[in-house]
Amino acid sequence: MSGPAAQPYARITLVLPGDQTVEVRLYERLQTTGRFPWRFRIGVPSWVATEAGVEPAEYSVWVTDQQLRPIDGVDLSVVPTHRRLEGPPPTKPSGWVVRPDPQRRGGMLVHDAACRHANGAGRELGSLEALDALMRPGTKACHDCAAAEILLPAMELGQGYG
Repeated sequence: MSGPAAQPYARITLVLPGDQTVEVRLYERLQTTGRFPWRFRIGVPSWVATEAGVEPAEYSVWVTDQQLRPIDGVDLSVVPTHRRLEGPPPTKPSGWVVRPDPQRRGGMLVHDAACRHANGAGRELGSLEALDALMRPGTKACHDCAAAEILLPAMELGQGYG
């Protein structure tokens, strides 16, 4: 994938559930306060269906060091490093939140943790947990935040592989 200006990146290994691995692009790293002091923005290869057919695409996501493994011989010094250490950790969680759907009895909604509908009660989820939740009957992705835009296409990537 290339944009108007080529971004520096390095190759790194993303560890998936079941110890599956995939080589991804590492674009930047961020040091901050909180439970996971290092976060990494990666580009995961994927496919997208268009009117012309299926084309290669890239899904950008932030992960922790727990999900990455270096590749021997790859120089990570080309990747921009940012530090945001001043002040307390963010008050809003990062990731996803599942809450009861106020519009449907017994239904659940998955929200981006920053969604205005996610504040208050709800259970925090990681990305894989959010995808699992969406596979349960009666659970939907919120369309007022990034949940539907990000999670629904990610669910389609796994179709036919299980």
